[in-house]
Amino acid sequence: MELIHGAHKFGQEDVIGNMPDNVITNILDRLPLRDAVRTDILSKNWRFKWNMLSQLLFDERFFAHLSQTEDKYNHVRVISRLLLHLRGTITKFVLSIDKHGYIVLNDEDISHWILFLSRKGIKDLTIQKSDPPLLKLPIHLFSCLELKHLKLFNCYFNPPSTFHGFPNLLSLELCMVEFESGKFGEFFTRSPMLEILDMSYPNFKSFVKIAEIANLASLKILSLLLCNFDNTLSSSTIFELLGFLPKIQQLHLDFLWCKLTEDAAKKRFHTNFPSLKTLKLTEIDLSNEIMLSFAFELIRSFQNLQILEITASDLDDSPTPEICSLEVDYNTMGLLKLRNVVFKYYKGSENELCLVKYLLACSPFLKKIVIRPYSFLESDEKFMFARKLLKLHRASSAVDIDLY
Repeated sequence: MELIHGAHKFGQEDVIGNMPDNVITNILDRLPLRDAVRTDILSKNWRFKWNMLSQLLFDERFFAHLSQTEDKYNHVRVISRLLLHLRGTITKFVLSIDKHGYIVLNDEDISHWILFLSRKGIKDLTIQKSDPPLLKLPIHLFSCLELKHLKLFNCYFNPPSTFHGFPNLLSLELCMVEFESGKFGEFFTRSPMLEILDMSYPNFKSFVKIAEIANLASLKILSLLLCNFDNTLSSSTIFELLGFLPKIQQLHLDFLWCKLTEDAAKKRFHTNFPSLKTLKLTEIDLSNEIMLSFAFELIRSFQNLQILEITASDLDDSPTPEICSLEVDYNTMGLLKLRNVVFKYYKGSENELCLVKYLLACSPFLKKIVIRPYSFLESDEKFMFARKLLKLHRASSAVDIDLY
């Protein structure tokens, strides 16, 4: 019996203590950082195995935990020591700093860490600062040529003249970022492999040109806050941009603080967008004739669109003028391939009802439409809309309408 017990014990230690390095790294990367470091108590062979970590997450939870220990004023020392102990490639590094964290960190500390990461083959980098002032990023960032994913929040930097782009970059997310004048577009247009571009947040003094995004022919997912552009936009300009992006699959347009010109309000566009399956329109003012017409034109133009999400603007509480007629012949507009629709901040206007009628009448494959009324909409107004909704023709007999 003792022999069997001993064999079982030996086998257990053999499994835990002699795992291949790649398996150990995979396990460690899935653990919270403090738990990964604690794995050195598992067995003798696991002592300092945490040095094989390849992904590091220094977020609010990490700093909150650190503030409760004897190292609460030694954030820099703790992070620096962790970095220096790591043996292999560091593929992912996330630094999320709140206002308390920035008290004990400064730009120079972060500069040293990014220099270290640039020599460790970093592929996925997130630098997120929750509050002003902007974090000045070092020139070492532009030496991280193996980067595939980059997220920057509340940062400022100036690409050097020797910077020719990130040749392997696949995704880029920018929020509250400020560049040296004229260099915003250069930053991402020199990344020919870019597939995901998220600029759905304001960027300080850093306007982008339509032509710069049009150069990104590999884009599959595009999110834009339209007021980030350096001039007044028209709907035709946006369609022209999409015409240069043949691989686009998901499109998110945020109309906050945006004013479209009416040069294309009544135009029809015949460009095909066969790959585009998901469309998200945020902060769109459906009381505005140009924006309403543009919304109709977008939906009509994306023949293979399956997922649609519309968030109406909630900035204006004034009564919505009726622009769209419910007597329009929707049969002339063509059938849609929509499967799922979400409509947020619905106020019950005739324009909104007109849009919902169109979606129901022209979507034979529609499975579900979710309508979330504006929070200040009175209960009797919701009831009136529900009655109107029940009378609308539905091309899909299986559609589930969720109104709440």
